[in-house]
Amino acid sequence: MAGLVVELKQNEMIIINGAAIRFRTKSRVEITGKARFLYGKQILLPEDANTPAALIYLAVQTAYIGNADERVKAFDEVRTLAEQFQLQTKSALARDILDKIMALVEAQQCYEALKFARRIMQHEASLQQVHYRCER
Repeated sequence: MAGLVVELKQNEMIIINGAAIRFRTKSRVEITGKARFLYGKQILLPEDANTPAALIYLAVQTAYIGNADERVKAFDEVRTLAEQFQLQTKSALARDILDKIMALVEAQQCYEALKFARRIMQHEASLQQVHYRCER
């Protein structure tokens, strides 16, 4: 059976089906079965979720790789956070991305939703840079 080979650097982390694994040395791992996983820079730590978009990413991440109880709670959290973000933004692009995130999460396609959650984080960062330049 062919699997996916993931190469991880020292101290990088992989989360497989809710279990976090940190590698003490550079390692190659082959995942041969069906699993929900994220690794390296795909993982957002809770303490790093310090913006509305990052909180959405964290909720989608939990809906994808959390345990059964965490996943149920995270689905509701994604919806709540995305709706709050939509109410506060004037950006049509942001609203469109948030709609896609919610639709993908509802369809239980959380890995795809994470890609859009990353985009909303990038969009939020670009808006903050524009706002910062305007204030100066």
